[in-house]
Amino acid sequence: MSGTELPLPEGSVAPQCLSISVDEDDVLPGALKLIQALRPEWDLQRVQTKMFTEGISNKLLACYLDAAMEDVVLVRVYGHMTELFVDRNNEVRSFQLLRQHGCAPALYCTFQNGLCYEFMQGRALGPEEVREPRIFRLIAEELAKYHSITVPNGSYPKSNLCHKLRQLYAIVKMDIMGDDRAANSRVQADVPEMEVLDQELTWMESYLPTLGSPIVLCHNDLLCKNVIYNETKGYVRFIDYEYAGYNYQAFDIANHFNEFAGVNEMDYRLLPSRETQLQWLKHYLKAYKKLRNDTSGVTEKEVEELYIQVNNFSLATHFFWGFWALIQARYSTIAFNFPRYAELRFKQYFKVKPEVTSLAISECRSTSHQ
Repeated sequence: MSGTELPLPEGSVAPQCLSISVDEDDVLPGALKLIQALRPEWDLQRVQTKMFTEGISNKLLACYLDAAMEDVVLVRVYGHMTELFVDRNNEVRSFQLLRQHGCAPALYCTFQNGLCYEFMQGRALGPEEVREPRIFRLIAEELAKYHSITVPNGSYPKSNLCHKLRQLYAIVKMDIMGDDRAANSRVQADVPEMEVLDQELTWMESYLPTLGSPIVLCHNDLLCKNVIYNETKGYVRFIDYEYAGYNYQAFDIANHFNEFAGVNEMDYRLLPSRETQLQWLKHYLKAYKKLRNDTSGVTEKEVEELYIQVNNFSLATHFFWGFWALIQARYSTIAFNFPRYAELRFKQYFKVKPEVTSLAISECRSTSHQ
């Protein structure tokens, strides 16, 4: 296992692997083959399905028998060429590790180009809901739970954020923005020159580690639709663990805050205000300390320090998803305006960079408080 891979939970068994491939453009026939293997007692002629349309990376189909949806098998088909930037073995480990800590649904099986898992009861949230105090407190508590999951040997690896950004940059430079005009004709994104992006990456590689954000187990993709709210039981859970792994604490929170702007029609005026962020972060730190058996209270300085770290790491989130969108524009079969999404992410990076870096006063550049 490399230093950045998630550990396989102790006592865990590899999930069943089925030799079935599901057509991304015609999911139902393959999905029914999977159901036949996973639920042999089900009458296939009675199986009802629901295609979820919110996803912009993968295809997701729910299969069930009764309208109450008490037993639902979710069939997720990996997006075309997503293996370029997603480690599928790591995703399975994430599922198992998070399941062990009560943070994830049961993983039923993997198949050639996807996986099947338990449906998590509740509703996916929208940008207007995640800003509600009663809900954002639940989200802060659940994220603190993720960040408090300890490594078996107690030794946290380094974040691979910079390596991942470089990996995405290399794919974009070679495959997307290269000389093959036919290949990149779908992209047509108004983004900065690769030399400029390279310079910014080099700057982030040297700058972000100085902010002292601790390395924790992160979700890394906490967009609103990945937050499931169970109103009856009064909790939230997160879904989709493709990008889960060890990363800077501040990146995970910054990534979530940026999602307040939405996905289809991004509006960065909807980002949480400084006051809202401070409230969110204070609640998060209380939960985080409690879970780590830290009895010291949360000080205003700690909240302010985390606020500064989070706002600076927002820069890295814009680069990550900007590169991601350019790659998706080239390869994805999902109907979404990926080039426009990339443009807006890079535009926001250059807009906020002067503002957030001016927050990084020297006394807040403390060492990691792991």
